[in-house]
Amino acid sequence: MKTIKGPGIFLAQFMGDEPPFNSLDAICAWVSSLGYKGVQIPTWDKRLIDLDLAATSKTYCDELKGKVESYGLEITELSTHLQGQLVAVHPAYDLMFDNFAPDELKGNPAGRTEWAKQQVRNAAIASRHLGLKAHATFSGALLWHTMNPWPQRPPGLVDMGFQELADRWLPILNHFDENGVDVCYEVHPGEDLHDGLSYELFLDKVNHHPRACLLFDPSHFVLQQLDYLQYIDFYHERIRAFHVKDAEFNPTGKCGVYGGYQDWINRAGRFRSPGDGQVDFTGIFSKLSQYGYDGWAVMEWECCIKSPEQGAREGAPFIQSHIIEVTHKTFDDFAGAEVDKSFLRRILGI
Repeated sequence: MKTIKGPGIFLAQFMGDEPPFNSLDAICAWVSSLGYKGVQIPTWDKRLIDLDLAATSKTYCDELKGKVESYGLEITELSTHLQGQLVAVHPAYDLMFDNFAPDELKGNPAGRTEWAKQQVRNAAIASRHLGLKAHATFSGALLWHTMNPWPQRPPGLVDMGFQELADRWLPILNHFDENGVDVCYEVHPGEDLHDGLSYELFLDKVNHHPRACLLFDPSHFVLQQLDYLQYIDFYHERIRAFHVKDAEFNPTGKCGVYGGYQDWINRAGRFRSPGDGQVDFTGIFSKLSQYGYDGWAVMEWECCIKSPEQGAREGAPFIQSHIIEVTHKTFDDFAGAEVDKSFLRRILGI
């Protein structure tokens, strides 16, 4: 067993135009003062990192790492959630996802896809330059619009969709392998990798690539009523990153899993700050520790009620209180005795 690292915090939801949220120095000072020990950095915000430069300059990465460390922090992982999403976009979502692309690529789906692939590849090199072993991202989706279909999906559609997704990701996975970094897909609604079975479909198509790993976020499983503790039993060998995000599911006679097109505050399933929802974090930290997960526990704030500032203040002690310093002793070692084969034979009466 190994002890989980933490507490960490994902910076994406906190960045803004006012200090301390508008620069790397300011936000590092702020989160450090709250008790965090690590930061997960979104690579689409140049106030935090210039991804293209990080992929070409080890010196830049050394300076960036040194700046973060000067605040008593470590970089936990880099994130390409937005760019990973753009690796595979169904045309129905082009207009909305164009917001994630540079202005010069808006309205150019093919160009946007190639840009996204290169961005994720750049993150592999940047991660190596920074000494990181795991990277957080999304898979993108070509099939999501058929998730609960009417009319039914025609035979062969799912196989073709996952083959195309694998064809786009396999060269990227190989590139990450060359750089010694795991790709941690956040299994998430809106992605073709949205539960265990869809992840397995993808794994089959990429020949169970050793770098096709997982970012575990239980909040998404609460919203789809999936057993997130058993999920750890199934996939613990592939879990390389962990978001501490809470959620609750309170169905009514009017609203359930699909949400009824309501805003977050009125859905049956909604995200909450850690400790305010229904996620069994005691069970999660126990299972991850049992299976030897030694990555970071990173708070991701997405709460429909509580402010991000309060969520951040409460998040570090919440995570710290759940981290288990794993034992290296058996509780009854004190009662042990010297053992040899003859002693064992006597116990068995043989």
